[in-house]
This record gives sequence, C-alpha cells and structure tokens, in this order.
Amino acid sequence: MNKNKENTNESRETFGSRLGFILVSAGCAVGIGNVWKFPYLCGQYGGAAFILIYLIFLLLLGIPVLICEFSIGRSSRHSIALSFENLAPQGTIWHHMKWISIIGSIMLMMYYTTVAGWMVYYCFRNIRGEFISATTQQVSSAFDHMMGNAPVMLFWTVLVCIVGFVICYFGIQNGIERISKFMMSALLILMLILATHSVFLKGAGTGIRFYLVPDFARMMQQGLGNVIYAAMSQAFFTLSIGNGAMLIFASYLGKDRSLTGEAVTITALDTFVALMAGFIIIPACFAYGIQPDSGPRLIFITIPNIFAQMKGGQLWGAMFFVFLSFAALTTVIAVFENIIAFGMDLYGWSRKKSVLINAVLLTVLSIPCVLGFSVLSGFQPLGAGSTIMDLEDFIVSNNLLPLGSLGFVFFCTGRNGWGWENFIREADAGKGLQFPAGLRGYMTFGLPLIIIAIYLKGYFDKFSPMGTGMLIFWMCFALLLLGFVFYCSFHHKKEASATEQKAS
Repeated sequence: MNKNKENTNESRETFGSRLGFILVSAGCAVGIGNVWKFPYLCGQYGGAAFILIYLIFLLLLGIPVLICEFSIGRSSRHSIALSFENLAPQGTIWHHMKWISIIGSIMLMMYYTTVAGWMVYYCFRNIRGEFISATTQQVSSAFDHMMGNAPVMLFWTVLVCIVGFVICYFGIQNGIERISKFMMSALLILMLILATHSVFLKGAGTGIRFYLVPDFARMMQQGLGNVIYAAMSQAFFTLSIGNGAMLIFASYLGKDRSLTGEAVTITALDTFVALMAGFIIIPACFAYGIQPDSGPRLIFITIPNIFAQMKGGQLWGAMFFVFLSFAALTTVIAVFENIIAFGMDLYGWSRKKSVLINAVLLTVLSIPCVLGFSVLSGFQPLGAGSTIMDLEDFIVSNNLLPLGSLGFVFFCTGRNGWGWENFIREADAGKGLQFPAGLRGYMTFGLPLIIIAIYLKGYFDKFSPMGTGMLIFWMCFALLLLGFVFYCSFHHKKEASATEQKAS
C-alpha cells in the first residue's frame, strides 16, 4: 500500500463530457425506491414538512458520504477493489473493507435484475394493452400470476442481464455514457409529461394537497421520531452510496470540477425525480379514489388499476413503465460496470473477459431470487411470508450499504486512513463548490454516529416484532459486523508503526 500516493493510471478510460458523468451517476442513484417509496413517505409523514426534513438530511448525510466516495474513486483511479490499497497508509488493513462493497454490489444485482425484469415485462404488457378495462381483481391476479411463473420471470431477468452487460461491453464513452444520456434524458422528459397529465386530472387537487401541503398534525400523529428516522434513512439510501458504484464513476473523472459541486448536482437530479414521481402517482390515486400504497403493490397493482380506468390508459401506462424501466436499467448498468471493474482491477482481466465472466456469474446468481416466488417459495428465511429477495435485500440494504458508507467516512477522516487533508485536497480540486472545512468535527464524529444509528435502528425495526430473544441475537450479530468495520478502520500493525517511526 502506498501512503498518501495518488494513482495516475493514465491509460484509464474517461468520460467524454461532464454531462455524461452527471447523468450516469444520477442514473445510478435514481432507482425504484424513488418511485415506490418516496411519494408514499411524503404523503404519510406530513407532505412538505417531511420533504423539508428529508432535504436537511440530504445535506447532512447523503451528500457528505457521496463526496467521500467520489474522492476515493477519483484519487485512486481504480474501483473499490484497489482503492484502499492505493491510498491507505502502510501497516493498515483497510484492504479488507473492499469485500463489503464487492459482495454488496454482486448481491444487489442478484435481486435487482429481477425487479428490473418486472418493470420491462410490465412495459411490454402495457404496450400490448393487456390492462385495458381490466378489473381490480384481474390486475391483482396478473401480478400474482407473474410472480409464480418462473419461466416468464427468468426470461425477463436474463434479458435485463444481457442488455446491461452488452452496454457495458462497449466501455464508458461508447456504451455506458451514450446509453445513459439517452435513457436519463428520456426518463426526465417522460416524467414531466406524466406529471403534467396527472396534476390536471379531475380531483387531482386533493392529492396535490395531501402530497405537498405541510401537515404538522399528521406528522406529529405519526410520531416526530418516526418521521425524522424515515427522512434520514431515505436520504441515506436514495443516492446508492456504500457499495462503490458511485466511486467507480469518479475514477473515470478528470479534475477540472470540484466533487462537492458534482455531488450537489447529482443529488438535485435524484431529488427532482423523486418529487416528480409523487406528482405522477399521488394526484392520480386521489383522482380515481384509490388509496396510495408503497412497494411493489403500488407499481404493479395500484398504478395499473388507475390506467385501466383512465382515458388513453394504454398510452399513459406504457409511458409510465418505460420511465420505470429506464430508471431500473440505468442502475443495473451502473452496478454492472462496478462489478466488471472488480475483475479488471483484481485479476487484470480485459473488459471483454470481465464482461463475459460476470455476465454468466450474475445470470446464474439471479436465479434463486426468481425461483423464490415459485419453486423455492417454501424457503422463508426471515420469517413467515418472507422470500429469498427479502433476505438478499436485508443483507444489502440493512448491512452492507451502511457499513460500507461508514468505512468510506472513517477512511476519509481518520488518521489511520487516507486522512482529512488528502480528502479535502481531492474534493476541492477543480472549479465549483468547495467542501466546508469547518465540518471536520462533524464528519469525523457526528456523521459516523448517524450512520451507526440508522444501521442499528434498521435491525431493531426488523427483529423487535419477532420477540426479545430474536432481537438480542440479531443485535449481537449487527454489533459483530460493526466491530469488523471498526477493526479494519483503526487497526495498525505494530511492526509497521515501529518501522515508520524509525524511518522518520
């Protein structure tokens, strides 16, 4: 490991434009959670009052972690597979932390490809007009039938894998940047069209008021602590931080723009998409007297029911699922690129070889999630009614993403890591917003405490309904994983420390 040494890696691919980097990174951040979770949270927790708290936590939590991840990637000029090795001081064991991001990226795609396949399949079904004049029961049955039809699910999942890896095969500028520019531009245009249509529906005004007008009474009814935690966790998870997917794109970035400015721009785009999703969904639900829901039920049952009743519903439904397909595919492409880079950095594979090997690997690893709704539905790892997807999502969202983010923050702020001075130097390189140097204390102590709180609260919420014994067991497991991060972050080999002191 090289102490405070920047890796130039002159032959590394680069983005063709600043816009390409912003749209690709925003495409990684923009995902299904922006659509099936954020609007529901806004309505449930007080409308604009919740949005205000959410924006505060984006500034306090999401953006700082994103800047840390960007800084490590741009300075090391490698994926997370080699970033710690290139930047960490001698005698430290930061390189073990890379496995959190490597496992997190692979496991994320083990189920996200299935979700993306649902989106593409429903886009196909809406274009064919399958839901025209369908009853509520028919729409619900169509979703249940899809979930239990393993061959259909497998086909669309494999198709998503093939499309994603083919795009990555052509590299950064000719593949990922070019396609992501098109998808993100089309996504933004489609959202504006759909939102405009939705807010002018008869009866939509009630939904707009429910969504945006501050309702402090409703917020207090839900409990201020619950509202704050919901806003904090959504701000944390919305930017796809913690698994190195953002880091990899910063490694292809030049130093002409500051990373703080780029992070703010990407966060603003992600927030715009989330807000527009609410304008599409909430007013339409109220206009047709349908209760807004969250999760897959909102997307595959509630929304198709609305389009089934709507004049021109086939067109609007097709446009909605094209938008969702693009949102899912841009995330898939981004994380695929991260996984491909692991093979290139760790084993010296060519891009072609890494694409081929990982395409086979990810396709095979996606199969258990697909079968978890049919053949393997009897396997309920997290209690009655849970699926393999629930387990994989729990491992990634409740464990690897917060632990990976905590590691990035420790690495950028701690003496035993890359260090504050190197972090600030990299973050501020180029034109644009500078990172506030006065936040050093907050970044070193306050931000890690918030991440740890989110991590442990997630375990508490997950396992407290299962009884005290289960809660104690899983909380001990959570602390064990947390201990691993602390050990990697603060351990320094004694012989290395003695050698360094002697040399100085």
